[in-house]
Amino acid sequence: MADQLWLLRHGDAEPHGTREDFDRRLTERGEAQSRNAGRALEKMGLSFTSVITSPRVRARETARLACEALGNELVIWEPLAGGFDGASALDLVGPEYGGRVLIVGHEPDFSSIVHELTGARIDMKKGGVAGVRLGPAPQLIVLMRPRELAAMVGEPTP
Repeated sequence: MADQLWLLRHGDAEPHGTREDFDRRLTERGEAQSRNAGRALEKMGLSFTSVITSPRVRARETARLACEALGNELVIWEPLAGGFDGASALDLVGPEYGGRVLIVGHEPDFSSIVHELTGARIDMKKGGVAGVRLGPAPQLIVLMRPRELAAMVGEPTP
């Protein structure tokens, strides 16, 4: 099983009603948030054994842009499209994964996963990152908003 589970919420996306929800794309702001997240994770010295993303367009775009700095290939996993929970997350990062896994997806799933695993109540902002140390007593180790990620890489807040 992975030692750490990292969650990256997709960046800011086109408004509802612009197109089918599944196909909504990132805005320019969302693209900047996604690049900043990847650069900040890389600057923290983090590497990931795998980057797994929701199939929804905004999540795939977020993962692709973040991985420009991280250098990972993406794995698209259909169940991340919605209704994903803590047990599903642990199953996903099961025996075949070691080290650190990054999942790119959606709210309210990510806040629920962190709460189920650690007991912490969080609010995941679009383009925000959370890191959970797994094991017998999982702990929230990082929660960063997009503005903090931008500051870390010397960019203005998107």
